[in-house]
Amino acid sequence: MQDTALYQYLLGLQTPWTVSRVHLDITQQRVDIWAEHPADVAWVCPQCTKRLPLYDHAEERTWRHLDSCQFQTHLHARIPRVACGEHGVVQVTVPWAEPRSRFTLLFERLAIDVLRQCDVRGATRILRISWDEAWGVMQRAVTRGRTRKQARMVRRIGVDEKAAAKGHRYLTVVCDLDEGTVEYIAEDRKQESLDRYYAGLTPEQLTGIEAIAMDMWEPYIQATRARVPEATGKIVFDRFHIMGHLGKAVDTVRKQEHRELMASGDETLKGSKYLWLYSQENVPAQRREEFAALKRQELKVGRAWAIKEAFRCLWHYVYPASGWKFWKRWYFWATHSRLKPIRKAAETIRQHISNIVTYYQHPITNAMSEGLNSQIQKIKSMACGFRNIEHFKTAIYFHCGGLDLYPC
Repeated sequence: MQDTALYQYLLGLQTPWTVSRVHLDITQQRVDIWAEHPADVAWVCPQCTKRLPLYDHAEERTWRHLDSCQFQTHLHARIPRVACGEHGVVQVTVPWAEPRSRFTLLFERLAIDVLRQCDVRGATRILRISWDEAWGVMQRAVTRGRTRKQARMVRRIGVDEKAAAKGHRYLTVVCDLDEGTVEYIAEDRKQESLDRYYAGLTPEQLTGIEAIAMDMWEPYIQATRARVPEATGKIVFDRFHIMGHLGKAVDTVRKQEHRELMASGDETLKGSKYLWLYSQENVPAQRREEFAALKRQELKVGRAWAIKEAFRCLWHYVYPASGWKFWKRWYFWATHSRLKPIRKAAETIRQHISNIVTYYQHPITNAMSEGLNSQIQKIKSMACGFRNIEHFKTAIYFHCGGLDLYPC
């Protein structure tokens, strides 16, 4: 088989395109292929699909193709242009690459597969492309995937924030709790950050939202109440964020008590910081005896930890009336504990309790969002951080957006 016929077959070129010549450079480990077409071919306008005669050619362009063994392979061609009465002089679409791409469709599919498995720097080494070229592949893939993504009803959503960079720079991340995909990303964690997501939904999609899991961040609450019909009964404050507030209160009690004990030379609480942050079942086996001994002592932090652990029972009730009964008993205990940080946390929870117990109607949490946050953190760690926020957003959509990334 001749080399032109071989590459004609490998590239999948069909009439009117043919491989005219192939050049092998062993020194540079490179194969160059030229594609041409007959002069009398009619071409389709990419805007209106009208068939038109050849007007002229653009300058010769080069596309990177899959390697031929260890040799880099490049395809060369002059793209035909047509003069459309409606759209002017435009380039036609070539079958082996997307517009404005410097890679063939097959190479771009390979690049996407590699980028999904490793970081950008690793992909550049494997594929022998530049850092900018790798990001170009990712950006085109995300744009392609988001364009293809059909509007659908997202019934249960999770809203969370993610630190994007140092200096209190955050992203607002909205995810589909049922599909486990990131649906929307916006800079900052302001009301308008989330409001822009709701603004992009149709009235039917807004009405179809059944539940929204979020933390007790007021801008998110305001944006949801302003846009989502009957939002008051749909907002569910996430249990893990609530328990996080109580965990911080317990740690504050520990710090205060530890300072008081150290002032008198008592080192009882030294080295116990993380023990009080664990839930009962998560205490490490090697430290359970130590923790049990600490709990037997009459320590303020021991009482604070017990109050925190008791509050977890709120989510175990099946009937709302039983949950409300438990809440009243717990609130009385917390506010009469003589522990200021616990009283403050209890008061914060009281202000939001109506949208905590909505869990009984909509048993959702932001666990899926936190799982996606872990993936996002892994992406961020692999890249050693992102100075460009747009690149960070692209990487999140690329890895967590559930998009169809591949070219046709």
